[in-house]
Amino acid sequence: MPDRPTIGITTQTLEPAPNRLLPRCWVMSQRYVQVLAAAGGVPWVIPLLEGDEDTLRAIYERLDGLFLPGGVDVDPGAYGEARGPHCGPIDPARDWAELRLVRWALQDAKPVLAVCRGAQLLNVAFGGTLYQDVAAQHPGAIKHDNFPTGGRRRDELAHPVRLTAGSRLARLLEAEVLPVNSMHHQGIARLAPGLVAVATSADGLIEGVETANGHFVLGVQWHPEDLVDVNPRMRRLFSELISAAAA
Repeated sequence: MPDRPTIGITTQTLEPAPNRLLPRCWVMSQRYVQVLAAAGGVPWVIPLLEGDEDTLRAIYERLDGLFLPGGVDVDPGAYGEARGPHCGPIDPARDWAELRLVRWALQDAKPVLAVCRGAQLLNVAFGGTLYQDVAAQHPGAIKHDNFPTGGRRRDELAHPVRLTAGSRLARLLEAEVLPVNSMHHQGIARLAPGLVAVATSADGLIEGVETANGHFVLGVQWHPEDLVDVNPRMRRLFSELISAAAA
């Protein structure tokens, strides 16, 4: 079998619950691992190791590409804002690790694919800002927080996004308008220098970003890992990451 590229997947902190045996843990959805493995990558789940930059760097050096998954809110302090009343749970260790990993990857031109929170973190790493709560801060916002509760499924198509013609994202997905799932309440506010908006929802919220310099850096606000069976073209996002990492 030819060498398969190693793709790092960041984790999230799980605090110990009262009267439970589990200590503090790092966790992440198995779905990301399964989809990346099916696309031909070797998934490497990354511990957060806050403060131990040497070990995090040693892990990074063994990676061919980086995947940033969904999760809790990005700490507004990471983009120079005070935490407002609508901001949800945060994970400072995750912010610390992911910002370093992304910035290293940008310096070395390692490919990066980011989804949901990952796309938001990508914008912050490039120097942009976020809406701490889209419904409260983005005028005319449609409903974006279609979380999988009350019988909703993770592959439920919540609203369409419009893709920018000629963008890497549009070429990969071969679409101008695309129905997507939507499970977030934060979003990109000020787009960072170096990123280009390549997908938007009907209310103008940025739903996809990429770089214009040819380096494979791609972020989408939806969860394509949950849509690969509904729309097989979504698999192309993962296979393109693997191809870029293999190269």
